[in-house]
Order: sequence, then C-alpha cells, then structure tokens
Amino acid sequence: MRGRGRVPSLSPLPGAPAPRPGSQSEQGNPRVRRPGCSGGAWRLRGELLLDLGTHWPKPLKEETKMNAEPEKKFGVVVVGVGRAGSVRMRDLRNPHASSSFLNLIGFVSRRDLGSIDEVQQMSLEDALSSQEVEVAYICSESASHEDYIRKFLNAGKHVLVEYPMTLSLAAAQELWELAEQKGRVLHEEHIELLMEEFAFLKKEVVGKELLKGSLLFTAGPLEEERFGFLAFSGISRLTWLVSLFGELSLVSATLEERKEDQYMKMTVYLETENKCPLSWIEEKGPGLKRNRYLSFHFKSGSLENVPNVGVNKNIFLKDQNIFVQKLLGQLSEKELAAEKKRILHCLSLAEEIQKYCRPKK
Repeated sequence: MRGRGRVPSLSPLPGAPAPRPGSQSEQGNPRVRRPGCSGGAWRLRGELLLDLGTHWPKPLKEETKMNAEPEKKFGVVVVGVGRAGSVRMRDLRNPHASSSFLNLIGFVSRRDLGSIDEVQQMSLEDALSSQEVEVAYICSESASHEDYIRKFLNAGKHVLVEYPMTLSLAAAQELWELAEQKGRVLHEEHIELLMEEFAFLKKEVVGKELLKGSLLFTAGPLEEERFGFLAFSGISRLTWLVSLFGELSLVSATLEERKEDQYMKMTVYLETENKCPLSWIEEKGPGLKRNRYLSFHFKSGSLENVPNVGVNKNIFLKDQNIFVQKLLGQLSEKELAAEKKRILHCLSLAEEIQKYCRPKK
C-alpha cells in the first residue's frame, strides 16, 4: 500500500552488520478478518517463550559483578572484521562486566591486515589449534558460517555466531548436536530482539487479540551467494513475528526477481496457530533505502507506527552478556531449550519459504 498506512523508518542500527534485504510495497492479504484471534505474544504451543525483548539480557548475577579480575578468562578470536566484527572487537576491549570474563587474543580475516588497534591477526589454522583460544566469534558472511562453526566446535571451542547460524535447518540441527557432543556453547545472536523498538512492540502486543498484521522491509541489493536467500538474510524480521505472535505456519510465498536489475521481492503469507493472517515482504534493489514498516490490527485497535523510542545502545554488548551467562552456566535448561526451539522454528520456516519460492526443477 503505497501512500497509505506507511510509517516512518525506524532508526538505523549503529554498528550493525551488513544490511539485510527488505520490502517496498505491500500486497494486501485477501483473507477475511477473523475476530477473536489471540495475540499469543509469548507462547509456543502453550509454553511460555523467553521474553527476550524486555527481560534479556538479564543483569549478570551478583557473583559475576566483581571489581577484581575473574578467576577465569576465556580467550577469544574474532573471525571476520567487517562492521559486526569491528563492534565485537571494540566491546571486547572496553571495560564491561561481561568483557572482564573474555580476553581478545586475535582476529582472523581473509584480508592481510597485520593488526587492528594492536590486536594481532592470526591464521585460521593457528586460531583452531591455539590452546589460548577457547571462544570464536563468527562475524563473517552468512554462507561461511556453517563451515566455521563446524571447524571451531571440532577444535573444542565455544562459538558465538551472527544470524543466521546456517542457511539450512539440517545444518543447524547437526551443529547443535555437535556442540552438545563436545560440551561447548553454540550461541546465535539476535540483536533485533534487544532493540528498543522490539521492546516497545512486545509491550504493545501483549494481551491484545490480533486480527491481521504485516511487516515490510526495504534495502539495497545484497549478494545472495554470500548472505543467502531472502528468507534467511531477512530472518530477523521473521524472528520478530515469531517472538511476538508465537509459532507460525506458511500459507504461500512468491518471488519476483529481475537479475539484470539486481531486484528481488519476496512476499510471504503466514498464519498464527489461531489462523490469524500475517504477511511478510522483503524487497531489495538499487535505490531502495533500508527501512522497516509494520501494521498490526487488533480487536481493540491498530498499531501502524512505532514512535521514536530511543537509540539502540550497546545491543551487541547486550548479546555478549547473554553469551557469557551461557559460558558461566547461569541460564536454565528451560531458557536454553525455548531459545533453541524458536531459532530452529524460524530456520525451518525460512527453508520452507525458500522451497516455495525456488522449487527444484
């Protein structure tokens, strides 16, 4: 809907990783409204979801808030020093509660950089074999995540990886099993759940009966070979919808593509467990600005605008706090299981959408 129901773009993410693709124009879902659909904002098949928007990251427990140096520091290597990797290195070097448990050993890059702010570059082979390195931050392009995760887990390292963890559900399941076998933490970041806008939405949605909703995203061209199909490169939007409205099922999906123009548009129709329709559109192409638009209609009213709720401060650091809590064994099995379930559900939907849009011949 051009010109109607259009909301201002949300504030850009400072220090965010390479842009993900998005959507430009909304195609209305022809379905009839179904009144009385529960929002189900924090439920997955009746189980309470983690409230990642308002309760995570939890403050580090009191025993971890120490003025003295902690007894244990985990040696960290950062793989990939683009926008996300650079922010990760900055946070590791600054005095924060979680950073005091981590020690930046070096970084790995395909480029010959030598050093960055006195942090030395090291080869992948050295990072894998080093006994000093106990943790790997994977901040490379999405297509390389699976290979890096597997190598570092097999080398006995804990892994923090930028989303999406992998570009297939089977690979993610296999890697999680490998992490469990090795007794190592495998953590997929989702900074979009730590944004002020998401916290605002969680509060607005809770307790309301959803009628229908849409989420649209626009951005410039993005290389699919490096960052995956639109459903994977844009999985943060899908994560928003699942975190707000619970498990979703795919109804249909279409793809419009003009390779000569570097243009792609994916239109996805989803349903909540109570059959409430949700549409998700990702559109990328030259001249499209990075913007997010949303429209949620409830029995009690509509939400078509997110006010300026402040700057998203330190969201990578907040994610690191969660990771350190996992390293220290401070999160319950229930919390970890709910997070894993949500991540795998989103990856499953992304894969199903890709098969719909790109059926094998």
